Amino acid sequence: MAGLAVPRRQVPWPQRKPRRRRRIVMTRTFGLRAAAASLGLVLGLAVAGLAHAAEGGEPLKSVRWSFAGPFGQFDKAQLQRGFKVYKEVCSACHAMHLVAIRSLGDDGGPGFTEEQVKVIAAEYTVQDGPNDDGDMFDRPGLPRDRFPSPYPNDKAAAASNGGAVPPDFSVLAKAREDGPNYIVSLMTGYEENPPAGSEVPEGKYYNHYFPGHAISMPPPLSDELVEYTDGTPPTVENYAKDVAAFMMWTAEPKMEHRKRMGFVVMVFLVIFATLLYLTKRKIWSDIEH
Repeated sequence: MAGLAVPRRQVPWPQRKPRRRRRIVMTRTFGLRAAAASLGLVLGLAVAGLAHAAEGGEPLKSVRWSFAGPFGQFDKAQLQRGFKVYKEVCSACHAMHLVAIRSLGDDGGPGFTEEQVKVIAAEYTVQDGPNDDGDMFDRPGLPRDRFPSPYPNDKAAAASNGGAVPPDFSVLAKAREDGPNYIVSLMTGYEENPPAGSEVPEGKYYNHYFPGHAISMPPPLSDELVEYTDGTPPTVENYAKDVAAFMMWTAEPKMEHRKRMGFVVMVFLVIFATLLYLTKRKIWSDIEH
């Protein structure tokens, strides 16, 4: 039948698979991943605590800090007291070579005035030079200078501290896990009479929170060691909290600005995401799926 056309076979279009199951699977997968991430965070914190305990240190004290949380801010009065403790006690051994003296007057810091900063800077002696004769010379500090070290070099620092170099205070609060709480615990954790069975080598001091319990630094604080002028009780506990807060500021001097910017960014992202969603709804509302 040459004259008859053979009808072409009709091939059906491939049917699109329903998306509901795929969406359910994706939702479950996302939920499992989120749960795994949360579990990993919890396990990480637990392992960190176990590691600290395994090293011989007791669980750290927990202090309610004014700067904690997404909206926390530094207490300027506490920062000024902490600087006083650092200046009169800690600076005898510990430097802050990353911190400029002028930053004491910056926004978000202790809040010293420009004149106060100049007076504070002038109390330090800074080596400068060379002069026209090629010699180094000493001069009073200026606000642009960084806090000087009490020792000319690490060898001299180690020789004066039983072979251990005192750590720099610039970023110590961030270099230690749970830094502010660690500092408070360490400063208040000395024990004149170690527990029975504890062996403390000669030249070391027993500390409940130091890994191994034997620390080279002698107890730096004692009650009424530093005079407070704002009525705060001059106790070891308060000294430790104040200097820990001050060290947190030296480690994160722009923390308050960072938190403010972070809040602004989050608000922008929420508004932007809402506008995108509403735009998408408007564009696709008249299109059949």
